[in-house]
Amino acid sequence: MAGSNGYNGFGGFNGNGFGAGTGLRSIREQAVAAAGDWSSKMNGNGTMQTAGKRVDMIFGADVFSERVMRQRLPKDVFKRLMETIKRGARLDQLLADTVAAAMKDWAIENGATHYTHWFQPLTGLTAEKHDSMVVPDGHGGMLFEFSGSALVQGEPDASSFPSGGLRATFEARGYTAWDPTSPAFLNRCENGPVTLCIPTAFVSWNGQALDKKTPLIRSIDALSEQAMRILRLFGTDKGVSRVNTTLGAEQEYFLIDRSFYYARPDLMVCDRTLFGARPPKGQQLEDHYFGSIPARVLAYMDETERELYRLGVPVKTRHNEVAPGQFEIAPIFEQANVACDHQMLVMETLKRVASRYGLQCILHEKPFAGINGSGKHNNWSMSTDTGVNLLDPQDETHTNSQFLVFLCAVIRAVDLNADILRASIASASNDHRLGANEAPPAIISIFLGEMLTDIIEQVEKGKTTHTIKGGKLDLGARTLPMLPRDSGDRNRTSPFAFTGNKFEFRAVGSSQTSAWPQTVLNTIVCESVDHIATHLERAVGKAPTDAKLQVAVSALLRQIIKDHKRVVFNGDGYTEAWHAEAAKRGLPNMKDTVDALPTLKGKKAIAVFKKYKVLSEPETTSRAHIFIEKFCKQVSIEGETMVQMARTQVLPAAIRHQKMLAETVAASAAAGTDCDVAREELDRYAEMAREMREKLETLEHALEHSDAGGGGHGGGGDPWAHARHIKAKVRPAMDALRHIVDELEGVTSADLWPMPTYREMLFIK
Repeated sequence: MAGSNGYNGFGGFNGNGFGAGTGLRSIREQAVAAAGDWSSKMNGNGTMQTAGKRVDMIFGADVFSERVMRQRLPKDVFKRLMETIKRGARLDQLLADTVAAAMKDWAIENGATHYTHWFQPLTGLTAEKHDSMVVPDGHGGMLFEFSGSALVQGEPDASSFPSGGLRATFEARGYTAWDPTSPAFLNRCENGPVTLCIPTAFVSWNGQALDKKTPLIRSIDALSEQAMRILRLFGTDKGVSRVNTTLGAEQEYFLIDRSFYYARPDLMVCDRTLFGARPPKGQQLEDHYFGSIPARVLAYMDETERELYRLGVPVKTRHNEVAPGQFEIAPIFEQANVACDHQMLVMETLKRVASRYGLQCILHEKPFAGINGSGKHNNWSMSTDTGVNLLDPQDETHTNSQFLVFLCAVIRAVDLNADILRASIASASNDHRLGANEAPPAIISIFLGEMLTDIIEQVEKGKTTHTIKGGKLDLGARTLPMLPRDSGDRNRTSPFAFTGNKFEFRAVGSSQTSAWPQTVLNTIVCESVDHIATHLERAVGKAPTDAKLQVAVSALLRQIIKDHKRVVFNGDGYTEAWHAEAAKRGLPNMKDTVDALPTLKGKKAIAVFKKYKVLSEPETTSRAHIFIEKFCKQVSIEGETMVQMARTQVLPAAIRHQKMLAETVAASAAAGTDCDVAREELDRYAEMAREMREKLETLEHALEHSDAGGGGHGGGGDPWAHARHIKAKVRPAMDALRHIVDELEGVTSADLWPMPTYREMLFIK
């Protein structure tokens, strides 16, 4: 432990209620004391005192939901608004004043005084500007006012958000536009104000998308238009006016005691540890996965879920994940646009509630080296507005031609656009996770499982005759039930796996918004569905028959499978053998962000986004620019934090330890006793300290010469050259410095080491 220094060497955690002058008081005791004794919030039966009503009584209580609108809006207004929300009809501006009045009354009754247009700029976070609903009445009093124009449109300053060249700094005007398909909600601060939050799109003065929501909604519309063509061909479009994409995003995260967080500058600034030796016990015993949830964590989970229930987020699952201190929360499927908004609320709520329990929630993909990182598994499908899942294979899958058309469209889309899909999940933080032992590799492939693989092989041969059945599973004991067995196993090493009636995009990073990967997936599948629909429409002509259609479908799918089956892989994606096999198949292997992001400024990506009006060429290239700039800035911040920690914490601790060894050698020599062991230890430690200083200077040099790469810290020059310099020089220097510092941690006196160790941080009690 830090002893009397109170972990205060890098700003410590003074001002946060922790650390300074605490002497031998344990860090974990500080965490509990600072948060208030979390156990005092528990009733005798282990439930939260603040729990109050049953969850079915509070679900959606803070949402201006369909149920609330039905109660508060005139019938004709409600009906027309539902046409927009459920059928995708264009928004009737005349409705706005009526909806705004009802929304205002509802919000005021629930304690709101302000409203905000809640949007998702290209920072990857959410943004909001609060405006009061209270205005002077002209007679010395106040009244509440919220008009339809205030509901529909806002005007936040757009100059300081990332635009990737779409806007100059002096061009400040931007607009937020009400998204009626995602319900308004109330944001309640603990013992503070209530704010009405209105989900909105965010665009520039000239209408270019500056956010994640606008292209997502465009991609949903585009895919719906093309998918409807397939339904019309098969005659299954009756009563269907729209195809929606659906999403269920599993969220993995870490929890540590909050005082540890404030004692680690790297966690505070970078959300990951830049130093840290592997502890004797990590995840080797595999005892944390699905293990008993610690009481404090369970109480935290319960309160988090209750806040999410009030916001209408249908969270379903909670459990321990593989790594110590790692957990997961997962919702039920929703329409993709709403699900992406809810995913942002999940991340914000996880972080906000944690402090009440003396905890810090970490969403970084790889906060701790040597143990599993965190992902966000995006479970994706397509569904009609009548509730039919278009990726449900049904019982006799080999006869379900419509399903096979959509399945092959996805296979073709992923194979043709694996590079764009890979770029959609590229980031500095996800680089540490992708390809590691717990994460899907950077090679994009599809897992179909035994049953679907068998069927597409039949299709390729020209005749489908059977569907493999799962059957029953006999557990060998009379008291245990016979279990229905699925027709195929699951594959956790695949980045894009079919899991029953959906695809699970497992490579998405835990700190990412789901909206961008979802936009890319929708768009590339849209192109593939368009290709198939165009071919089939030409083949069957103006007088289509079932026989004509089946012949055309069979021939087309056979060709698609022949051309694109290389992307299907059902084996172990972690092995070197698969990497070699993927190279033979010609599959791209973009190992990091610097390799992946240039795809977004290539002709293929620009063309596919432009064709379906998801992103214009400037909007597409702007995102490539923003993402590579963020990569450069993020790694540069990490590098500079590493230098400061090494200079002001690790090196002084090493010098003190070296001094202690030298004093031991001198005292032993003066006493005439054998000091060979101490002298050898001193020489070895001095050599390690010297090496550490050399590695530190190498990193400093690499960071100083980042400007030579053209990027620089001021944001000028060529960020792509800057990124290449970071990949070639900065990151290797960071890895080398970390290696020697982690070695020093293992041989430095524990009472001198200046920061909490993995052994202390990873195990929550």
